[in-house]
Amino acid sequence: MANKKFLYLSLIFTASILLVLLLSFVPKHRSGIESPKASSLRQDTVYQTPPILAIPLPEKLSFAGEDVPLHYFDVSESLDRELHINTFWHSQTVLLLKRAKRYFPIIEPILRKNSIPDDFKYLAVAESGLTQAVSPSKAVGFWQLLESTAKEYGLEVNQVVDERYHIEKSTEVACHYLRKAYEKYGTWTMAAASYNFGQNGIARQIDRQDSNSYYDMVLGEETERYVFRILALKVIFENPQKYGFYLKDSDLYFPLEYTEVSVDTSISNIASFARNYGTNYKMIKLLNPWLRENYLHATPNKTYQIKILKQRLRENTHTSDGNGQ
Repeated sequence: MANKKFLYLSLIFTASILLVLLLSFVPKHRSGIESPKASSLRQDTVYQTPPILAIPLPEKLSFAGEDVPLHYFDVSESLDRELHINTFWHSQTVLLLKRAKRYFPIIEPILRKNSIPDDFKYLAVAESGLTQAVSPSKAVGFWQLLESTAKEYGLEVNQVVDERYHIEKSTEVACHYLRKAYEKYGTWTMAAASYNFGQNGIARQIDRQDSNSYYDMVLGEETERYVFRILALKVIFENPQKYGFYLKDSDLYFPLEYTEVSVDTSISNIASFARNYGTNYKMIKLLNPWLRENYLHATPNKTYQIKILKQRLRENTHTSDGNGQ
């Protein structure tokens, strides 16, 4: 019995050796490409992904001329969160930098005219990503205006014309709102917070918490992150290369040049109107997103300025030489 068992084990061992020898002659990759040997990969070498480093915080920072108290751990950690999110959200931040080249030249002079600090252009970036966004609460446009707020400040809002989509006019409304908030709360930081939380909501929290400093208040996660996101965008936009964003001028979206046509009567067909001015329906809608239909019912005693893209500007010649010239 013991001899039979020994013979059986010997046969199994011999078969195993033969199988190993056979497999050693079988090609490991039919493609002919050899995979790297495990022994050639060092444990301390990054094989597929680059090293991920923590983003350093600025030593000093201000918003609209008001110092940010980064020496408070909760303040620095809040900025740290938003700075990391916006730095490593590469696709989104690259697009924001591209759009800013087109739209900041529209927003900045309106802020200056209304004596609103330049830093508030980053509020528009935080609100809408510089797109004609519509929020779940039906806030609309670059500055995310509610219909009631827009009408309160004199904008026309209906199914045919919605001036919340009008960049210049909506920026004017945002300026008036922010000026009113600043006069009420005494700081631009609180004015920015009220843009998200609402002026009545901020007023209630000031009474409840006996504080009028944004950095000392509990305002719910969205508003508590809101100003810090604006600050993070400011930090990145002011020195994008420091945070890994290397964009040439030719990478950016060039400002659109246009002429304006004054209209004080209704337009029955915007496509026909466009052809009469050497353009098309799509370009009219792109430059005048406040036109919500394919016609215009003009309000009596009101003149509308319709932008017409300059001839041949649609052709992407701004990037052809690689330097944006």
